[in-house]
This record gives sequence, C-alpha cells and structure tokens, in this order.
Amino acid sequence: MRFSLAAVAMAAMTVGCSAPQSDETESASASEDISDISWPQEDWEYSTLEAEGFDPDPVNRFMEDLVAEKYGRVDHFLLIRHGRIVAEQQIERDYAALAASLDQDDRLTPNFSNPIYNYDDADLHPYYQGTDLHTVQSVTKSINSAVLGIAIDEGYIEGTNAPILPFFDAYEVDESDPRKERITIDDLLTMRTGIAWDDEGGFGSETDSTYALENSQTWIQFILDQPMYEEPGAVFKYNDGASVLLGKILHEATGQRVDAWAQEKLFSPIGIDEFYWKITPDGEADTEGGLYLSAHDMARIGYLFLRDGLWDGERVISEDWVRRSVASNVPSTSTGDNSSPFGYGYQWWVPEDGEGRSLGFAGYGLGGQRIMVFPEYDVVAVFQAWDPAGEFWKASNAFRTTVLPASISEPE
Repeated sequence: MRFSLAAVAMAAMTVGCSAPQSDETESASASEDISDISWPQEDWEYSTLEAEGFDPDPVNRFMEDLVAEKYGRVDHFLLIRHGRIVAEQQIERDYAALAASLDQDDRLTPNFSNPIYNYDDADLHPYYQGTDLHTVQSVTKSINSAVLGIAIDEGYIEGTNAPILPFFDAYEVDESDPRKERITIDDLLTMRTGIAWDDEGGFGSETDSTYALENSQTWIQFILDQPMYEEPGAVFKYNDGASVLLGKILHEATGQRVDAWAQEKLFSPIGIDEFYWKITPDGEADTEGGLYLSAHDMARIGYLFLRDGLWDGERVISEDWVRRSVASNVPSTSTGDNSSPFGYGYQWWVPEDGEGRSLGFAGYGLGGQRIMVFPEYDVVAVFQAWDPAGEFWKASNAFRTTVLPASISEPE
C-alpha cells in the first residue's frame, strides 16, 4: 500500500500543446487498426484536440462549463485519444471550506464506528491527506474485478462458475436457505447474488445496508449474515457487499491481500506507482470503494482495457477476461446513472443506446468518479469529482451523449 507525499497541484488548466510521436506503434488491440498510438511511460504524452481528430469547440465549451459548475463539482477531467492526452481541466476547490459550509441536508450521515468512512472529512475525501490521490469510490469494484480476472487467468481460481461458500469456511454461514449454497463467483461479479441489500432510502438512511456495513467491525460476517431474497443469478441488484466478498475470495485463493496482489499484477506492470487503499476492520482491502488513484493513473486502467489487456506488447489481463468484463452480462437497467439504459458486465457498466447497442463501457463511483472507455473512437475519458449528495452523473452523461459525438465526426 503506497501513497503520494506530493502536494496536490490544484491550478485550473487546459492542455493541448506538443505534437504526437513520429514513431509508429502497432496497436495492441486486435479489434483496432491504428498505426500511430502512444503508450504512457512515466508520464502520458500530450497532443492537441485537432491533431487527434477532434473538433475542439465542443470540448472547450464543455471544460468551461465544468469550471462554471454547470455539471456539479468536477475537479479533474482528462481526455485521451490514441494514447495521448488531448485535453485536461483541473479545477481548484477548497474542499475543507466546502465541507464546513454544508447544510445538514447536504451532509452524508457520519460514521462513528469507522471514521475513515466519514465522507465529509476533507482530509480523507476526495483527496487523501493533501496528496494527488483521489478517491475513486466504486470504480474500485471495476479494478478489483480486473485483478480477480488475473487470478483466474493464472489458475488460482478455477473459474467464475465456482461456488463461493468454500472460500468462507472460517465464517459462520446459515445454510438453512439452500439458495446461499448456489451463489457463484459469476453471481457476485454481475450483482445477481440473490442476497438482500437495502439501498432504497439512500446512503446513510436507517435501513441502508452499505451504511450498516461500513459501520460494522466484521464486514465479511455482516454480508454472509444477510438473508436471501431471490435465486442467485436471477435478478440484478446492486450490492456493495458482493464486491467485498470478491476481494476476500481473491485473498483466500492467492494468499495475498488485494492491495498487494493489485500492486504486483496490475499496477506495477502498467506504471502505477502510487496509490492508497482503505483497510476494513477485518484487515482486508476495501474492494467496494476504498481505492485512491490520481486521474492520470485512472486513465491507465481505462487504456489497458481499451487495448484488450495488453500493455505496450506485454499481456497483463487476458483478452477473454476483458471482453467478458465489459459485455452486457446483465440486460439493460436504468440503475446506472438515473437516466439512461445500462447493461452490466463484471463490475463494469455498459451504457447502451436504448436499443441494446453498447456505447462503450465505464467504471462509475459515488460523487462523480468515472473511467469511461469508447473503443469505437479510441478514447478514454476520466472524471474526478466530489459531489456525493448532488446529481454527480451529469458531467459524464453530457460528455457521453453530447460532447463526444459532436466533437468527433467519424469513429475509427
């Protein structure tokens, strides 16, 4: 577990200066026919919107709107095409002052048992203790799915059809309902666990299961104690506990906690050197929302998936796992951003056009955290924000539905 000691550079800026590389690089993706792409080394290469095929006007207007808070409190927007940063907007926000000024109705319910889950604590959210590491919230789920896939690729776990209970022999499990014995890893990945999980009242409500989980001292046991309400594999129901169980399964199978496994198998191979991961009272890495990354490193995750699991010629995740992860394993649901149909893969959201056609894929997190990948355009977009009580999905929605189609006339 690592974290940056560098101060956060919070000046607003728009990027677009250096020319693209002259050396041609063969695309890592079998589905792409792009001869001139870049791979980030220690840093990303920069280019311009025009050089990479964008009409700059829609993007520049969008970034002006971000600064004006038209779409809520976005603090970092990053746009990448062909492996080069073509636009970036970082916005200075005094989150300590914002937290102090919040009305009671705008505050999230405090956590008295585990204070690291006090989301109005400006020392912890959105940036970690003055560093450039930003909470990614439920984008953690997508990254946890990726490292689980690596464990399956390497044979530590037999596959997604494996039942989950054998991984929890050290815990008490009420097996009076036989449906619990039938839960598989696939059911956890696709949020079709059949385990009851209440989120109807919103986070922090008296009945909210995630709030109760984050106040618990025994996370794994808390989740296993929840009753079944449906046959596993039958019904999609977003469940933060499912992602926690996946992290524990990886730990049991590999002998490494998720943060250590991720550092070795995913982060280091793609150049992510600094991160922070919350640790639960159980001593596990919080795989439902505990990871912190810089915006540039969030983009590395998206770029790896854009390139089907290859990184500059080296295989990091199998192409099969990537494709299964970002396919609509679950039919369209309106749950994704409160307005548009979304399919769901292996802890990745798959926005659709209303007729079942995929518009890319994305990792989404509370407060406006986004890794958005558009293979058709060879584009990765990243949003970092902190607007957990607001309509934080507006910025990414506007980019996906309006800005991107208006700024690129033809896909690759």
